[in-house]
Amino acid sequence: MITKNFKCEAIAAGKAAGPAIVSNEAICFYLVEPESGVVIEQKHVLEGRSMSGHVLVAHAGKGSSVVQMDGLFKIAARGKGPVAVVLRNPDPVFVSALLVMELPSVYNVEEDFYSYVQDGDMVTVDAGGGNIKVERQ
Repeated sequence: MITKNFKCEAIAAGKAAGPAIVSNEAICFYLVEPESGVVIEQKHVLEGRSMSGHVLVAHAGKGSSVVQMDGLFKIAARGKGPVAVVLRNPDPVFVSALLVMELPSVYNVEEDFYSYVQDGDMVTVDAGGGNIKVERQ
């Protein structure tokens, strides 16, 4: 097993681990099916895939604050949301949703993290400790 660590800064405190689900496109939580956590946005890189129980590595968010908050609330309330979020380009709307939902989340990650992490890597986000651990078989 190969393990690499990356420095980061916290958005919302907490620690969580799960397999990575990586998107190089902006995410709109309103376009995620609440009952399954499956992305239903047509032609999105994650279309048809569930973020439930995963560490979401996201490029950015899109949509209004109401749309993002409502979408994230609905999937989180059903236990079908991501366990943590690594956000490359934080915007006020996405960050606000993460803070309100108290979802462990980070930003300002070392740049080589984004070229290294792959779908399915086991990722541990320790927002309070300022660290992301990536484990690969």
